[in-house]
Order: sequence, then C-alpha cells, then structure tokens
Amino acid sequence: MAAKRLFDDDEDQPNQKRMKTKPSFASVVREAALVNFLENFGSTLEPMLRRVVSEEIENGVRLISSMRSISRSPSLRIQAADHEQTSSLQLVFNARLSLPIFTGTKIVDIDKNPLQILLVDAKDGHPKIPTSLPYWIKVEIVVLDGDFDRPEFTWNKEEFDKKIVKERTGKRQLLTGELNITMRDGIAVVGEIEFTDNSSWIRCRKFRLGARVVALGNSQNVRICEAMTESFVVKDHRGELYKKHHPPALEDEVWRLEKIGKEGAFHRKLSSKGINTVQDFLKLYFVEPSKLREILGMGMSEKMWDVALKHAKTCTLGSKLYRYCGPNYTLILNPVCQIVNAEIDGRVYLARDLKSMHMTNVASLINDAYVRWNSLEEVHEPALLTQGDTMVGHYPNEQQTVTRSFMGHSQSLITDGTSGGDGGSFDWFVNSEFLSQHSD
Repeated sequence: MAAKRLFDDDEDQPNQKRMKTKPSFASVVREAALVNFLENFGSTLEPMLRRVVSEEIENGVRLISSMRSISRSPSLRIQAADHEQTSSLQLVFNARLSLPIFTGTKIVDIDKNPLQILLVDAKDGHPKIPTSLPYWIKVEIVVLDGDFDRPEFTWNKEEFDKKIVKERTGKRQLLTGELNITMRDGIAVVGEIEFTDNSSWIRCRKFRLGARVVALGNSQNVRICEAMTESFVVKDHRGELYKKHHPPALEDEVWRLEKIGKEGAFHRKLSSKGINTVQDFLKLYFVEPSKLREILGMGMSEKMWDVALKHAKTCTLGSKLYRYCGPNYTLILNPVCQIVNAEIDGRVYLARDLKSMHMTNVASLINDAYVRWNSLEEVHEPALLTQGDTMVGHYPNEQQTVTRSFMGHSQSLITDGTSGGDGGSFDWFVNSEFLSQHSD
C-alpha cells in the first residue's frame, strides 16, 4: 500500500506542475495583442513589398531585353554611332543678323528679312544650297554663350548643349517667340523672336543664336550638326532711344551725331543756338564753320570735332533744292546751304565757275539765304544739276565733289580735303559788272 501511495504521489506530481504553468489572463491578453499587431503590420508591409518586388522585376526584364538587343546586333549600334560621327548634314543660318539687337525688338537678318535656317550637306561644297530630306525636322532656336568660339561644325552635341544659356534667376524666359519650327525641303523660316534681357550679365557680354534638331520625322538616329550665328551684344530697349544713325538723316536730332550725347553739354549748347537737327548743324558748318566750332567750345577736342563732322557729312541730302531770289540774282542751294548754281544778270553760273573766278560776294548772298532759310522757295528741278557737278566749300583748298542721280532723286556729299578746326571764310565775291566783263 505504501508503495502504491508512493506511486500515486509520483503520478500526482506532473498534474500539480501542469496546474502551476497554466497561462494567466494577462498573458493571454498580451499574446492576443501581439498577434493583432503582427497581422496589422503584415497587412501594411505587404503592398510595399509587392511594389518593390514588381519594380525590381520590371528593371530586370528591361535590362535583360537591352542586353539581348546588344548581343543580337552590336554591329548595327556601331554603325549608327559611326553615322552620327561622320554625317555631313548641317544646319546653317542663311544670312548674318541685323545689328545692333535690342531687347523687345524682333530679330531679323542683315537685309531686314525673317531669319532662315537651311539644311546643307557639306559634301556638296555649296554652303547655302539647301538639301532636301524625305521627312520633316523639328528645329529649336536657342541662346548660346558668346564665348563659344569654335570653327564651324567642329563641335559635338554635348559641347553645343553645354553652351546653351538660360534666363537669369527671377527673370522671364531669355528668348521668346516662335522657338520651335518645322523644317521641310531643307528650309525653315523663323517667326518673330526677341530677347527679354540684355547680355551684360554673362562673362563675355555677348550671345549667339543657335539652332539644333530636336526630332526627326523618321525617328532615325541621324546626326545633323547645329547652326550658330556670330556673337553679338544685346542692349536694353531703352538704349535704342539713344542710338546713333549711320548714316544720319537730315531731319535727325543733332544728338544722333557721334560725340554729341542726348541732353549732354554739346547738345544743350547747340539747342540754345537753334541747332536742333543734323541739317541745322551742316547748314551752319557750310556757312560759318568758325561759329559752329565756337558754340561747341573748348570742351569738344579737335579729335571729337573731326569725328562729329565726318559723321555729319555722311548724311544723304535727298533731292530737295532751295531758291533764293534778289533784284538781279537767283541762287539755287542744296539742303545744307551749299550753292549749286547762280543766275546773275540773266546769266547762269555753276558753282565751279564761281570758284574759278574767285567771286566773293556770293558769300554774303549765301549768308542772307541762311538767315532767311524758312522763307526760301523749295524747288525740284533736276535740270539744274548734272552728274559730277562740283560744289565749293568754305576752305580755299576744299571742294565738295557731289555725284547726283536725279532719276533716283538723291544727292550725297563726298568731301575731298576737308579740314577741321575753326576753318576759314569764303573767298568768293560777286560783282555784276565784273561778271559781265568776264562772262566771255
């Protein structure tokens, strides 16, 4: 029995232990919370893992496809690369740009026509004969740094792209207008394009225009070399208001002449004496050069005087003539108060004849005509002038050789032996009796 109790006691021990290890309510709650957390975390993580795995699979497929393509046709890829390297097709601008260029002003070529871009083949030896391709070409106009100074068509695409200039931070797009055009039959006409900013902010202070291919109609990998213009400065539009004119027009304000700045000291001095236009400037110069020089004063050096005078004398005179009449004389003058011919006592004398006879009182008559300029009669009489007439200047050794084309109604001053400085005075004189005696 004792043995049996001992055996029974041994049997009871595991039951007692099992009773002791039964989970408590708190442990059950903790286990349930953990299971719930893992389920929630798994449901959150699953989409992310699916997306990452999907992307990696797609990248792998793409890489395998690319490697298969390379392994199948390496010779084709080499051929295409070689074709890009050796292509002789080039874009070119048909003409140089009209300079200077101002912001907000349409960019045109030197003949004031819209810009044209041509596709040429360097192998043809004709740089301005367009080459036609059987498909369209999309061309983009870009701005380049002016220091991109390379011989034509010696750059590659990467070098060209690196020199493209973008607008300054906070500024509008640097070049606006029709920047993307379609080329067909080897010619593309550029519409209205203009700069919105000047070029003073880049190191070389100059821009270039470039043209590059951005798409081909047949999607082939054909290298067409980019076009590039000469370098140029872009000035602010307000600078156009102060631009000098070459040549100046008679009606231009006098500050359009070189060395005479708008609202500057010389401009104010001239305006105070009624010298407001280029025509006023030249009239006084040809009538009384010393007075004009005196008005400008010592602040204008001899060098500056020569530059201003030379610029003024490039002015085109046009076809107008002016008649000044007196009791026994009639003078025909050009727009800057130079004598063309004179009728005295019924006889007509060309300017060269008056010069050859050293008749000085004509100077007095011309001075009177200058003073009464607004009352002179304007005439258009082509017969009064002949090609190659000589107009007499104000210095003993100066002649104004004028070539006129009256069919085209134009005159131009071509000065031989012009001297600067205060000048001298007329050496002409007029005496009706003297003219009568020497008319033969």
